[in-house]
Amino acid sequence: MFENLTDRLQKVFKDLRGHGTLSEENIQDALREVRQALLEADVSFKVVKDFVKTVAERAVGQEVVGSLSPGQQVIRIVHDELVALLGGQTETLKLDGRQPVVIMLAGLQGSGKTTTAAKIAKQLLKKGRRPYLVPADVYRPAAIHQLQVLGERIGVPVHPSQASEDPVAICRAAVLAAAGGRFDTLLVDTAGRLHVDATLMEELRRIKAAVQPAEILFVADAMTGQDAVTVAEKFNADLDLTGVILTKMEGDARGGAALSIKSITNRPIKFVGVGEDLDALEVFHPDRQASRILGMGDVLSLIERAEAVVDQKQAEELAQKIRKNTFSLEDFRDQIQQIKKMGSLEQIMGMIPGFSKLKQLKDAPKPDERELVRVEAIINSMTSRERQNYHIIDASRRLRIARGSGTDVQDVNKVLKSYTQMLKMMKKFRGHPGIVGGKKRRKLPKGMAR
Repeated sequence: MFENLTDRLQKVFKDLRGHGTLSEENIQDALREVRQALLEADVSFKVVKDFVKTVAERAVGQEVVGSLSPGQQVIRIVHDELVALLGGQTETLKLDGRQPVVIMLAGLQGSGKTTTAAKIAKQLLKKGRRPYLVPADVYRPAAIHQLQVLGERIGVPVHPSQASEDPVAICRAAVLAAAGGRFDTLLVDTAGRLHVDATLMEELRRIKAAVQPAEILFVADAMTGQDAVTVAEKFNADLDLTGVILTKMEGDARGGAALSIKSITNRPIKFVGVGEDLDALEVFHPDRQASRILGMGDVLSLIERAEAVVDQKQAEELAQKIRKNTFSLEDFRDQIQQIKKMGSLEQIMGMIPGFSKLKQLKDAPKPDERELVRVEAIINSMTSRERQNYHIIDASRRLRIARGSGTDVQDVNKVLKSYTQMLKMMKKFRGHPGIVGGKKRRKLPKGMAR
């Protein structure tokens, strides 16, 4: 989402690093570019004005003057202020207090409230909580059915709401049902409209009064930019929100909503939706997002994504196969499938420090999602015997595999070459000192026993 902003800021900071010393004029020139980059990213004018003013006051002060690397100091200041702009610290859900805890989701129609309710429920389930989904949108056709289907997919019970019922009565009944069923968290999916209207806000106020939610989360489509911020202001004025969830953060919008909404509403961003999958919801970390915006990567989030999709038992089995030299094309395909679960290649690569600089190179390779699909199709077109023993794949078999996968023989050859190169790399690791399964052992300093 922040790709254009990242590229612009990288250019500004590259110019700053070129100066041995910085004058107030150098800094003002750089901040003029920062201001323009933020405005082009659809950040609120007032937010941009305050942000640049704060950075300027710090940058022309003692923090930078006399520094051995003034350019880096300015970058650090911009990073710190971006973190502050995005909320300062990570905010989690309030799950203490009176049980069951009620979490109310509000927002306009089409913002992704229903799917987000299921995503949060799935996360809570993994943490050992007992969530209960409540469909309170009786106006949108199939809204109740949609939540029932999602609840069934993730194994979370859904309150038996009816479209003929009053939404407030549904929520009251759901609280009683949750208490009787020993559910500790209610997730209420409220109705939305195409725009804010008095009837909608009155209904939401009545639901709030009836169930006294611990959290009222505004769900906003990040692709709508400053419109999302404007609507969030109105919802906050009427409902006193406790937080914001931005959906569709994996899209190609400019990112202005994420950079403006905390400053305008004074409410933290708690989650961001990064895809359609029910696992594609991340806790929002202001410091990590600031690092991504500045092209510094986000290794912690990358590790968390990997941990979320990698099954520990499968990982141990894979390690055994690598040690015993039995890593097959089937295992190769399984690894590709796990990579796909982590998100788009663009997202994954964006979390790697230095990738933004690599992209700026003239002949830099571009991540291609279609390549993974092709590789998977080619491996799926092989027989089980071929996947276990690639040596038997001769010219006629390669032609059959290519036809079966809708590719060329050259594509099949590329996949087999990539696989054999991976085997060679694994072989080197197996014999490397300190690698599990290697034959060599590190020598300990003299006098130390094993």
